[in-house]
Amino acid sequence: MGITELVVSVVKILAVLAWLYGVLWVLGRKPLWAKVVGIVAAWGIIQLGLTEFGGFQLLNDFDRGLLFQACAMTMVALGLNLIYGFNGQFSLGQWGFYGLGAYASADITYRWVIRDASGLFVAGLGVILGGLMILGVGRLLKRLRGMPVLSQFTLYLIGALLAGVIAVWVGNPLAHVLAPAFGTAEAPGFLLSPVMQNVIMLLAVLIGGAFAAEISFLFGLPVLTLGSDYFGIATLGFSIVVQTLMVNTDTILPFPEMKGGRGMIGIPKLTTWFWAFFFMMALIIIMRNLIYSSTGRAIMSVREDETASKSMGIDIAHFKLLSFVIGSLFAGIGGGVYAHYIGFLSPATFSFILGFNPLIIVVFGGLGSMTGTIAASFAWIFFLEGLLRVILGQLGTEAPTWRFVLYPIALLLLMLLRPTGLLGNREWGFLKRPLIPTRTTGASKPPVADLQPVAK
Repeated sequence: MGITELVVSVVKILAVLAWLYGVLWVLGRKPLWAKVVGIVAAWGIIQLGLTEFGGFQLLNDFDRGLLFQACAMTMVALGLNLIYGFNGQFSLGQWGFYGLGAYASADITYRWVIRDASGLFVAGLGVILGGLMILGVGRLLKRLRGMPVLSQFTLYLIGALLAGVIAVWVGNPLAHVLAPAFGTAEAPGFLLSPVMQNVIMLLAVLIGGAFAAEISFLFGLPVLTLGSDYFGIATLGFSIVVQTLMVNTDTILPFPEMKGGRGMIGIPKLTTWFWAFFFMMALIIIMRNLIYSSTGRAIMSVREDETASKSMGIDIAHFKLLSFVIGSLFAGIGGGVYAHYIGFLSPATFSFILGFNPLIIVVFGGLGSMTGTIAASFAWIFFLEGLLRVILGQLGTEAPTWRFVLYPIALLLLMLLRPTGLLGNREWGFLKRPLIPTRTTGASKPPVADLQPVAK
């Protein structure tokens, strides 16, 4: 890499960070039309950079890949920041839920393009019935106060198994009914049109995120009773179990299309810049509104002092589980976006070693900082996984592995020089804490005259 290419790469990184600042700034404008116009313009700027004009393209295919990976990583890191930064629960399982969302959504669209709707119907019914089961059992447990956590977990697990059996029993016949509408190889039906495939991709990503969230609910119910350190160890074990199941999807699990350790191929590459930008912005808006709501304040109070929160009537277990589930939902959606960009899923991508990446990003950006997490996600992908890997790659075939030495060194220096992260508690534009207007009381009452004793 020459000096010119190096300078261009650095300028691109700075331009992307400036673009992020502009997106958050325009979202913070009060008029609705300004928000809409600004978001469309922000999407259009990157879209123009990805479009080729007469052989010239501002953002090449390598930049395109980094951009999509940065969007997916932002979703995963925001979810982890909710769990760890805002709620105070040290988790190493975010990468596992990222993988669950990727594989679940990829299987749905993979089956769809080969004229098999069973993935959509079974998975869709499964998450719907699973959600209804969680709500139903939750209402039952409110009446049966004092039930041990493991007994509650048993009820939820039995309900989840019943929901899965019903989904398979009902979903497969429905898929067979829909099969003729796919048409033939010579005359594909409307269900295989580009518009319909994008609709299915949208549903698949949402289902993948919901699947990861429901699995996190079942896993977190008994495990969140442990302390923060032990909870981190348990989530690390969960990530290892998930990767092991990925390696054996074609043997232990009935998913031969995933091909186990060889990796799943043939996933339709349906993730465009529109979808990556859409999902990322949607999760940023959801995250911001959640944090500044009464629910968000309760989540943060658990991080500050569990005893004080409990004394104020806050259900500690509920808000721990809620933040864990929402954070896993974000990771699952990010996995679905990534799967439909890359078109290939390998269990090695979801190893527990790579699972430390979102944790490092959250620490770099600043625990409890949404802006820091977003900026650090893009900087991490574009600089460390992009520019640094290219530079080290020119020094030798084994040189790129040295970035795993540079990461912890940089992290140690950051913790020594700036323990609060690069941005600390600072937020940009839309993510700033909203100003709460001071309530004006009514007209002050006239002072009451001093009572004087009445002379008799």
